[in-house]
Amino acid sequence: MQIIKVDPRALKENPDRMRQSKSSLQADALMLATIKAVGIVQPPVVAPEADGGNGYIIDAGHRRVRLAIAAGLEEIEILVADAANDNGAMRSMVENSVREPLNPVDQWRGIERLVALGWTEEAIAVALALPVRQIRKLRLLANVLPAMLEQMALGDMPNEQQLRVIAAAGQVDQKEVWKAHRPKKGDTAPWWQIANALTKRRMYAKDASFGDDLAQAYGIEWVEDLFAPADQDGRYTMNVEGFLGAQHEWMTGNLPKRGGIVEVNSWGQPELPKKASQVYGKPSKSDHAALYLDRDGKVQTVHYRLPEAAKPKGPDGDGSIGGTDDGDVTATPKVRPDVTQKGHDMIGDFRTDALHDALGRAPIEDDMLMALMVLAFAGQNVRVDSGADGTFYGGKRFSRHVVGLFDEHGKLAFDQDTLRVAVRSVLVDVLSCRRGMSNSGMIARIAGDAIGADEFLPNMGSEDFLLCLSRQALEASCAEASVQPRQKVRETRAALIEHFATQHFVHPAGRFAPPADELLDWIRAGAATDVIGSSGHEDDDGHGEDIGEEQEGHTDVEGHHDDPQGTDLGSEDEHDQDFDQRAAA
Repeated sequence: MQIIKVDPRALKENPDRMRQSKSSLQADALMLATIKAVGIVQPPVVAPEADGGNGYIIDAGHRRVRLAIAAGLEEIEILVADAANDNGAMRSMVENSVREPLNPVDQWRGIERLVALGWTEEAIAVALALPVRQIRKLRLLANVLPAMLEQMALGDMPNEQQLRVIAAAGQVDQKEVWKAHRPKKGDTAPWWQIANALTKRRMYAKDASFGDDLAQAYGIEWVEDLFAPADQDGRYTMNVEGFLGAQHEWMTGNLPKRGGIVEVNSWGQPELPKKASQVYGKPSKSDHAALYLDRDGKVQTVHYRLPEAAKPKGPDGDGSIGGTDDGDVTATPKVRPDVTQKGHDMIGDFRTDALHDALGRAPIEDDMLMALMVLAFAGQNVRVDSGADGTFYGGKRFSRHVVGLFDEHGKLAFDQDTLRVAVRSVLVDVLSCRRGMSNSGMIARIAGDAIGADEFLPNMGSEDFLLCLSRQALEASCAEASVQPRQKVRETRAALIEHFATQHFVHPAGRFAPPADELLDWIRAGAATDVIGSSGHEDDDGHGEDIGEEQEGHTDVEGHHDDPQGTDLGSEDEHDQDFDQRAAA
């Protein structure tokens, strides 16, 4: 190597350079001022031009050369290195990665160039100290629409599952979906919506309940997903209509007793019979079962309960024995809630997607991850039994996250990054705000508020969501957005839709932070349960369960304590008073 002085205008750019995304104007201005003041501190690295040329090709320092020219320097020092057999592609890749991490799109471009020059994915992974899986994930970008690549180059990346769905779709489909969901300047892209819009075109074999006979009958041909993990069934089909038809026929032939098939609404929720109430706990023998297909085409089952038959009418024909004076009855008009049932269903979906997105992308400290893991066990969708009665939930579901924590000898051996990924993955599996059996309740809202998941909520200023708001809720939104309410509700709604087309709107009912009074009540309930649980006597076996006092009171499966004698177990009122004093402090 040698250092020489040359005119920066005589240097030629390397077509195989890794960093092709433009740097920010602020960063360029800062470097330009530095060059004008003290010159170039670190000489750019160049190599002699190949193929008989007598010039120099820049290996590292394109930005320094460009700004030296802008500063008006007639001559700069350069470091001449021997030309590499790959035109310096790997050296440029490593140099740029060490200096400042490349954005994923530039990283992908560099990987593709190295592959074209004969590098294998394994060799690239070793040279860049990256997992081979990460190299393969980045190579998915080759199938992504250029307009989406520009958004990703800004650091706004979808998660791996969303990226796989996007990359698997055709360019025409991607273009249509991107046109509908393209973000405003400075906003992040709603990748979950984009992936959801493209997912409908691909159905996976792992979600199929039917067998090979129905697959053949409906003309379903499975295609292997070469990028799927080796331990998972990655087969899929683009025959969506045939897949759903086979699933429906399977449901028809496997209906349980007192079961039926129901349709779903636009948000993937089952449409139960009128006046039916969904059963979230263990169903009884008299309850009904409803089978339906969710958004992924998977067969799901919910149980519901129909109201009891109406009592026979009394002698007066009004259902009562003695009759009632009509003059004493005042009809109370039914007031529409601010947000309808469908609106709360939509909010549940919005919150869940935002929470999972935040768990995958937001910066979270290790102590907060530990706190969220503890919180997760208090979710209303989590049940952990001793296993004595054969009912234990969670083992198979979470085992895939545990595998990565073991070495080849079966010993727990992991680094901090691996553990963080596992914890985040478990939390994504557990925490949910969706209405139904998967809802984690207050826990999910607390977790979302703690990690700033509000920032990941989508724009709720759409017609579908605003249709779920009452007049008073729409007018309240008008006041916040400085929009003049109209005389008719539909005109007010149209004005808000037009306004929020360029503004990000999140309805107050959709935010994660729970109301202070509900949160305090929830904490008090947990503290009272702790007081009751700690007041038990230790039995002869040392397990802290006094079976002999079971007649005095028992704790049911939901943590409520029954006291048939009317005694104040655990001094709950005193405990609440003490909690209020500590909360005030």
